Amino acid sequence: MRAWKLYFSMAGTLAVIFGLSTLVFTIVLTLMDTGLSLAVIAVFVVIFSFAQWLLSPYLVGAVYKVKALGSNDNPEVYNMVKQLSLKSKISPPKLMLAQIPMPNAFAYGSPLTGNRVAITQGLLNSLDKGEIEAVIGHEIGHLKHRDVQVMMTVSFLPTLFYFIGYSLMLSGIFGGRGRNSGGGNNALIGIAFMAFSWILGIFTLYLSRLREYYADRHSVSIVENGAEKLSTGLMTIVNENKNQNRYRRNNNKENKSSNASFKALFISDPSKADVEAEKLYTDNVGANKRELLKEILSKKVTGAEKFAELFATHPNIIKRLKAIQAQA
Repeated sequence: MRAWKLYFSMAGTLAVIFGLSTLVFTIVLTLMDTGLSLAVIAVFVVIFSFAQWLLSPYLVGAVYKVKALGSNDNPEVYNMVKQLSLKSKISPPKLMLAQIPMPNAFAYGSPLTGNRVAITQGLLNSLDKGEIEAVIGHEIGHLKHRDVQVMMTVSFLPTLFYFIGYSLMLSGIFGGRGRNSGGGNNALIGIAFMAFSWILGIFTLYLSRLREYYADRHSVSIVENGAEKLSTGLMTIVNENKNQNRYRRNNNKENKSSNASFKALFISDPSKADVEAEKLYTDNVGANKRELLKEILSKKVTGAEKFAELFATHPNIIKRLKAIQAQA
């Protein structure tokens, strides 16, 4: 995706999300005499979302068994973070290690903890030095672009409209009987609000995918030969995640590593690994990474895959690899 097109798409998506939200909220407040109750719900959701953002690093740390890595624990990776942060003109984030076998990485943080970049033990075991560098470059791109804050703000809106809709629906069903209070109308408006929250959610997912492209672009710009390193790194992550998923299924183990609440943080969605690996590794299974990448880039994305992407936090893997290679 070209830079100007990417920037325009992100700005346009943000404008649509905030514009539609403002318009719908204004219309409802104008038509209904429920301003106080809606305001109470809005304040509650804002407080809850803000508290979740502040405390989420501690929850993420507990779920993924995260610990800090100092300069003596892994000097090579520690210096990667420092040098890539310098190139990105940001303060170096705290390097963390998630002690799980699934290869992945993520950026997160809050005012209470500061910015953090986490890599998993599986990533260190599966990727070579150059691929690890490109993955870290991607995560630093998220921090430079303030994606944690952007996505938290945008994700709050669908949640707000869902709770408002749910409240109106319940008040219409249980609170409007036998009165001239328009209870039936409230219920219908509530259902419409919940449907609107789903539409906003689709736009939010689209923005999430655009931010992934944006972070990919940043990695390519600060890592030498970054397009190839990031591409082969993503291919390896997808394949190893598929193997991890198969292992857990065969051994009847709970898939805690791909907790749905946090999958948007990862550089690659582990819940999609089986489908993505099947698409990537159908042909030339024994080929080296460069040969396999050439084969992958010749593949086309089907209509069904494009439709499935609408509901995904991350771009279709074929489209993503092609976008990365276009920057080489």
